[in-house]
Amino acid sequence: MELLTKSQTLQRKEEIIEEIKKGKIFIYPTDTVYGLGCNALLPDSIKKLRTIKNRDARPFSIIAPNKDWIIKNCEIDEFAKKWLNRIPGKYTLIMKLKNKECISSETNNYMDSIGVRIPDNWFSKILAETDIPFITTSVNLQGDSPMTSLGDVNEKIKDSVDYLIYQGEKKGKPSAIINTITQEIMRR
Repeated sequence: MELLTKSQTLQRKEEIIEEIKKGKIFIYPTDTVYGLGCNALLPDSIKKLRTIKNRDARPFSIIAPNKDWIIKNCEIDEFAKKWLNRIPGKYTLIMKLKNKECISSETNNYMDSIGVRIPDNWFSKILAETDIPFITTSVNLQGDSPMTSLGDVNEKIKDSVDYLIYQGEKKGKPSAIINTITQEIMRR
């Protein structure tokens, strides 16, 4: 595992983009808590991530590279459009897929929906440059509290990732979930 600061990550941005595309596993900052993720198009990387997190078959959410990607690949009604206009931000939108090929089926276990978000954070801008969807899940073993600082990351997870991008303590809560299919708003 390589530990990087924000400035080191930005200095090595082109290399980091290539590592993301190759399917390396990252711990990274968001606008809420730290995320754990990889390229959402590569099934082997997603399976590795699922093992690291000790995650069952439940679907992962993704960080979309941009709103155009969401519009191209997800169904957008008036309710979804209202929430789409609020991102980037602290929301995960559950949306019906109209293009199931836009992510690996390992991401959402062949479901016809996906959780999408675009955090309001500098690392999301790097992800946008990859033009690919990126898994986003909290940094914790299933059932544990999410990582908010370097001192509380589980050692098993820390030893299993390729990169840990650290930006100091995060005091946010995980993103609110907005189900655009059922029009249900779920706060965490």
